[in-house]
Amino acid sequence: MRFLFKTGYEQDLRLAKHDGHRFWYGLLGLLLLAAPWLLSEYLLAQLTFILIYSVVGLGLMMLAGFTGLFSIGHAAFLGVGAYTQAVLTQMGWPFPAAMAMAGLLSAAVGVVVGLPALRVKGIYLGIATLSFGFIVEEVFARWESVTGGNTGKTVGAPQMWGWAADTGASFYFVCLVVTVVATLACLNLLRSPTGRAFVAIRDSEISAQSMGIHLAYYKTLSFAISAALAGIGGALYAHQIRFLTPDQFNIIQSIDLLLMVVIGGLGFIHGVFLGATFLIGLPQAISVVKDFLPEAIGNAPGLKAVVYGAVLVAFVLFEPMGLYGRWLKIRTYLQLFPFYRKGMFKRQKSFQKSDRLK
Repeated sequence: MRFLFKTGYEQDLRLAKHDGHRFWYGLLGLLLLAAPWLLSEYLLAQLTFILIYSVVGLGLMMLAGFTGLFSIGHAAFLGVGAYTQAVLTQMGWPFPAAMAMAGLLSAAVGVVVGLPALRVKGIYLGIATLSFGFIVEEVFARWESVTGGNTGKTVGAPQMWGWAADTGASFYFVCLVVTVVATLACLNLLRSPTGRAFVAIRDSEISAQSMGIHLAYYKTLSFAISAALAGIGGALYAHQIRFLTPDQFNIIQSIDLLLMVVIGGLGFIHGVFLGATFLIGLPQAISVVKDFLPEAIGNAPGLKAVVYGAVLVAFVLFEPMGLYGRWLKIRTYLQLFPFYRKGMFKRQKSFQKSDRLK
């Protein structure tokens, strides 16, 4: 078991807490840099999708995992970023400027959604964001002069200052840089007073308000940051698939994004990447297993939805902390063996009086 002896505040500010972190994250970085030479073109494309969904998942994790506000219409922010990127690059904007504008416009839309949603929470907030998702999808379909409607809109390769990321490897490195920057930004935000305010609101709104935290301001800010990251992910998504249609940003996409952070582990940055890997890898696993199933089951049109639903229910019932939570339990078991206590990670059943009165 590892014990850290801290002698200064700067040790708390370090992202890598000990040599083990530096080694494993350094090894992961080297593998990611070498991925274009280690993986086939198809697997590299799947890894690129994992990076893109990780950026979107970081935004949803900030909202749901660290602020406690659930959104079932997050695909709308993804779509706003994607269509903004498509329109601006078609107008000749360089890739970084178009992506920044996609994030800003998505953040503005997030504020518009966040302000009315301040009066509701829980299942009612989910219904509000779900309704917003339906509205945005309809706007994408009807605003044909900008989005192309149901006919679709093509998107070219990212271009900036005479250089174009027109190959799978070059665009992979673009996504890798954006993902690393977004991850570092989220990690530093969580260590700031703003991030601590998000966590305080998640744990208890009444306690947070009693400490002087402005609930309306920080909830709206959380929506804006979450939507901005989703918009940046949408900009990358547009360049990856090269063709946009409104049905790509429907309720199924929103549920997939929520499924990603829940299965990965709510409240853990690592859970975003585990959830994105699971989300991209599960359809591949289903296609492999499908050949061994009876024909009536393997060719059923709703097989993917049934599997997704069953997996989500299984995680909620048996592993509410997600994949990263399971890894924490395994690691703690190995560190404390044979003194590991079974109920160490058991959910807390007691609540404050103020919470029971709500």
